[in-house]
Amino acid sequence: MNFLKAEWRKLAIINYETDPKILLKYLPEGTELDFYNGRCYVSLVGFMFLNTKLLGFPIPFHRDFEEVNLRFYVRKREKNGWKRGVVFIKEIVPKPALSFVANSIYKENYETMQMKNKIQQKDNKLLIKYSWKDKNWHSIELTAGNDALPMKSNSEFEFITEHYYGFTKRGNRTSEYKVSHPQWNYHIVENYQLEIDFYRVYGKEFEFLKDQKPISVMLAEGSEIEVKVKKYIV
Repeated sequence: MNFLKAEWRKLAIINYETDPKILLKYLPEGTELDFYNGRCYVSLVGFMFLNTKLLGFPIPFHRDFEEVNLRFYVRKREKNGWKRGVVFIKEIVPKPALSFVANSIYKENYETMQMKNKIQQKDNKLLIKYSWKDKNWHSIELTAGNDALPMKSNSEFEFITEHYYGFTKRGNRTSEYKVSHPQWNYHIVENYQLEIDFYRVYGKEFEFLKDQKPISVMLAEGSEIEVKVKKYIV
């Protein structure tokens, strides 16, 4: 059963390498960290939620909005192989009702902040900017080529975007939900700028990111998505 249908568009993805030990306290029971070429990743992702429907119904004034999340990558062994998914450290959205539903039903760590976006196309270039505010404004901004290119097999972009499950830790319990979407195309990023106080937004554990250069910066075109109803697995 689908809990939510929407479009995720223009996903700005900032990838950092991190010490796996930092993430262990957030690791849901029954999962393990997933690595790419021996590296443990944490990603900051900003994107647009568009045409959102909850249980098949559009919610007035809550259809189109920004989200910024900090996440890492895990996998869970099944009989037929691995389920690959993500765990969210924090998800920021602009409306309290969104945080209430996500925190109540999916037990995620959503927080409400003032947000805005800037998406422009000019001279075959894309300008993407996502901003959010607690005491001060924070932002992700990048410039990329306008052409959307097909995903390459076994690429870093495939690893980052082909994790189709969300795993949530609540004490000793673990829940999972599936996110369905086609493979995403990508845009070649030419420049980026980050204005983020990681300590204020994500706490002392992730303060180190302010002085660390990203491994990579990506822009995914995105697509329509479907989020299934969650289930407890542990």
